[in-house]
Amino acid sequence: QLQLVESGGGLVQPGGSLRLSCAASGFTLEHYAIAWFRQAPGKERGGVSCIDSSGSDTNYAHSVKGRFTISRDNAKNTVYLQMNSLKPEDTAVYYCAADTLYYCSGYAPSEYDYWGQGTQVTVSS
Repeated sequence: QLQLVESGGGLVQPGGSLRLSCAASGFTLEHYAIAWFRQAPGKERGGVSCIDSSGSDTNYAHSVKGRFTISRDNAKNTVYLQMNSLKPEDTAVYYCAADTLYYCSGYAPSEYDYWGQGTQVTVSS
């Protein structure tokens, strides 16, 4: 059984930081590109960041560039999303997803094969 599990979400004040983790069970992430998506109430699920299988290439949505950093530790079978300078508009459920491709093909959710259940991030004073 293939499974992705997100963790690290929570309630933070504007300007605060969180680090999300995406851990795989039942398969190895080594050969997968991994993306983070988020979905806020009343909005469609949108791409946040992506990292290729080796970790050598990354991509960020314009709204998070300079604030978020994606990384991976294939030895730990885990991908991370470090989120700094958080804003209220970052409030959403954050999901990680795995693509069987080695590289990031884009942010169309239908292109991703495996999904976690999401972790809630709330940025509020």
